[in-house]
Amino acid sequence: MPRLTDTAAIHLNGAVSARLVSHLERSFIIEATLDLHKGAAFFGTKPPLHFHVQEEYIEATQGKIVLEIDGVEKVLTPTHGRVTIPPYLHHRSFPAPLSAQGEGPDNHIVKFLLSGEKKSATQGGGGFEPNAVFFENWYKYQDEIVIHGGKVDLIQVLCTFDAGGTYVSFPWWVPMGKTVSIVLGIVVGRWIGSGLLGYQPLHR
Repeated sequence: MPRLTDTAAIHLNGAVSARLVSHLERSFIIEATLDLHKGAAFFGTKPPLHFHVQEEYIEATQGKIVLEIDGVEKVLTPTHGRVTIPPYLHHRSFPAPLSAQGEGPDNHIVKFLLSGEKKSATQGGGGFEPNAVFFENWYKYQDEIVIHGGKVDLIQVLCTFDAGGTYVSFPWWVPMGKTVSIVLGIVVGRWIGSGLLGYQPLHR
């Protein structure tokens, strides 16, 4: 059974909080809470499209969250249950605007569960896959850029994404975009960034 831990991370001036959930059948589960009031300046911009090399799962537990897969948006509510995001599909998720959240004193709070496929050794489980540390570090990096005015470091982004089995989506007109993205993640992020330049993809 899923079990909440006591560890919660707060990001983007309290707009995002994430709590780790332990589960034997997932590589990770994160319970994310979004405050649309505190995050009004952040949530108006959609996160970057990306894809994973394994299945990911998302489940709205309070409020409405938008899941975009290959350009098609679907509004998820708690009635939809857990939704599977297949590997290699371009996707992103973000809260529906406050005006679409319905009525009530807590309509500005959106909660969802995000989890990743756990692979066995025979399925290649020894390689990189999304995990709670990756998502925590991604939010920390956004804190550095958005809150503290830091500059975007492409090598750092590729390094962090590659360590979590995640790759940036290129525009549709880029030939073999997924292959190019994976190669960039491995060569620039892993080999050059982490291997030669000493970038740290994950800070535990």
